[in-house]
Amino acid sequence: MIPTLETERLLLRPQTMDDWQAYASHMMSDHAVQMGGPHTLEDAWGLFCHDLAQWPLLGNGALMIEARETGQCLGQVGISYGPLFPEHELGWFLFPGAEGKGYAFEAARALRDWGFGVRGLKTIVSHIDPENHRSRKLAERLGAELVTDPERPGPEVLVYRHKR
Repeated sequence: MIPTLETERLLLRPQTMDDWQAYASHMMSDHAVQMGGPHTLEDAWGLFCHDLAQWPLLGNGALMIEARETGQCLGQVGISYGPLFPEHELGWFLFPGAEGKGYAFEAARALRDWGFGVRGLKTIVSHIDPENHRSRKLAERLGAELVTDPERPGPEVLVYRHKR
């Protein structure tokens, strides 16, 4: 039920408990400030479980980003939905040291294309903190456009709409 997607350099795969420590460290650090963090250990665990639970409940969720060449886990990409998300939302983050190498673009493009193609989603958006300039540039590089009047989970986020 949970897909594994391959790109030129990456394997997008289901998360495992082996991913928990790096995930928790990231979510509890200042790196998560633009994702509502830093989070407590309890909140990080809830988010980790949420990312996995969406797959059997909603047919989408998060995948870990792994370098095919080394097997190193680099971060996460996901499509979220449900009561907290008015539309399917494509999000991503990379662990420290993995930024600036095109991994997030490669992973987000692959999952976006899977969402529109295999999953048949009609719309996909990205919710981005206004201060997260790197993610805003990435959304634009993916071809997403900033929209001014969409439904959103809160007034503090910008919404970028992805094109099929």
